[in-house]
Amino acid sequence: MSTDKDVFDVAVIGAGNVGIAVAYYLMKEQNFKRVALIDPRDPMSLTSAQSGENYRNWWPHPTMTAFTDHSIRLMEQIDANTGGRLNMTRGGYALVTRRERPEDLIEDLYRGYEGTPEKIRIRESATSDYAAPLRSPWQSAPDGVDVLLNTDLIRQAFPMYAQDVRSIIHIRRAGSISAQQLGQHMLEDIRAAGGTLIRAELKGVVTGQPFQLDLAAESGATTIRAERIVNAAGPYLRDVGQMLGEDLPVTCVYQQKIAFQDREAAISRAMPFTIDLDGQTLAWSDEDRALLASDPDTRKLVEPMPGGIHCRPDGPVDGNWIKLGWAYNSTASDPHAEDPVDPQFPDSVLRAASRLHPKLAAYIGKLPRGAHHYGGYYAMTEENWPLIGPMGTQGAFIAGALSGFGSMAACATGSLCAAWVAGKPVPAYAASLSMDRYKDAELMSRLKQLGSGSL
Repeated sequence: MSTDKDVFDVAVIGAGNVGIAVAYYLMKEQNFKRVALIDPRDPMSLTSAQSGENYRNWWPHPTMTAFTDHSIRLMEQIDANTGGRLNMTRGGYALVTRRERPEDLIEDLYRGYEGTPEKIRIRESATSDYAAPLRSPWQSAPDGVDVLLNTDLIRQAFPMYAQDVRSIIHIRRAGSISAQQLGQHMLEDIRAAGGTLIRAELKGVVTGQPFQLDLAAESGATTIRAERIVNAAGPYLRDVGQMLGEDLPVTCVYQQKIAFQDREAAISRAMPFTIDLDGQTLAWSDEDRALLASDPDTRKLVEPMPGGIHCRPDGPVDGNWIKLGWAYNSTASDPHAEDPVDPQFPDSVLRAASRLHPKLAAYIGKLPRGAHHYGGYYAMTEENWPLIGPMGTQGAFIAGALSGFGSMAACATGSLCAAWVAGKPVPAYAASLSMDRYKDAELMSRLKQLGSGSL
C-alpha cells in the first residue's frame, strides 16, 4: 500500500550525470520539492564513469553551439560558487590536419558561430599575436577560435606535434572538467533540498495522472507514483520508451579509451585536448597485416580508417597521466549484452596517435602497468543531436541521446528539461533539440547534409 511518501512531483529515471542534472535543476531552478532519482546502480557508475570529461562550445551548427555555450555558462557558475570544485581548465580543443587551408572546416566555423564572425581569427603570419596554449583557469582564457595556417607559427606554438601538420583550429572556450565532482556537488544539493535517491530497477510504468512506477529493489518489489516522469536512462532510453509504448530513435554504439602514466613524457602537460582529424592507415608488419586481414573482426584495422583520434593530458597539470580515444566504431550494440570490448584497441589507438605525437610510439606493445582500458555506450540519434523535452506520452519527458558529449552538456540538458517539465519558457534553440525537430523537414535535411559525426 502506497503512502504520501511514495508520491512525487517528478520521478527521474537514471542517475547518471544527465539524470542528476535534471533532478538538480528541477529543484534549484523550478522549485520542485518532491523529486525522486531512480537507478539500480550507484550514481554515475555506468556511462558517466567512462566520461572523457571534455567540453567545447563549437559545433558546425549554431543550435549545438548555443546549447553547449549555455552548458558551459552553468558549469562556470558552479565552479565559481564552489571554489573551483570542478577543476575546470581551459586549454581549448586543437583540431589538427595536414591539409593546407581546409576551407570546408573554416566554413563550418562560420556556420557554428553564426552572427559572431569576429570570434574567428585567421592566423596566416608567424608574427601574429596568437597566445600559446596553456591549461589555464577558465577565467583568464580567451574566447572564440584561432585558425593557424602558417607552419612557422604552428611549430612555435605546438612543437610537440609531428612536422607535417599544416593547419590547426584552436577552439578556445573548451577544456576539461571533473564530471564526477560536478555530479557529486549536484547530488549533495539534491539531498539537502529533500530529493530522494531510490536504489531500484524500473520494471514497468502504468500511465496516468499520476504515473505508477513498479520498481524492483534488493528489499523487494515496490511501487511509487509521480505526476511527471523523465526518461534519463542513458543507454536504456529505449527500454523506458517501450514501457510507455514509444519507439525512440536512439541506438547505442560502444566506444573505447585508454589512460596511462606517461613515464616517457611523450605529451606536454600544456597541450590542449587534441584531435587528429585526418584519416588513418595503420602501420603493421607484413605478418601482422596478413593476420589481421584474415579475421573479419579485425580486417578493418588494415583498411583506411576515419580520423578523430583524441589525446590529452589527464588529471592535474603537475600529474603524468594521459588519455587517448578513438570513436571509430560505428556498429550499434545491445547494452543488455556483454560489452563488445576490442582487445586490439589499445594497440590500434597508440599506433594512430603516434602519427601526430611521435613519442607515443614508445608505448606500442609496452603499455605501462596499471594502464586503464575502458569503454562506454554512446546513446545517440542518427543525426547525433540530443533529445530533450516532451515525449509522446502526456507528462513524460526525455533527457538523453547525448552520445559522446554528456559531460559537457549535462548542465544545459538538466536546465532545459526542468523548464520543459515545469511548463516554463525555454531558449529559442530548445525546440530543435526536442522530438519536434522530426517535424521540421528543412532542419532534418540540413543535418543529414552535415553528417552525424562528433569530434
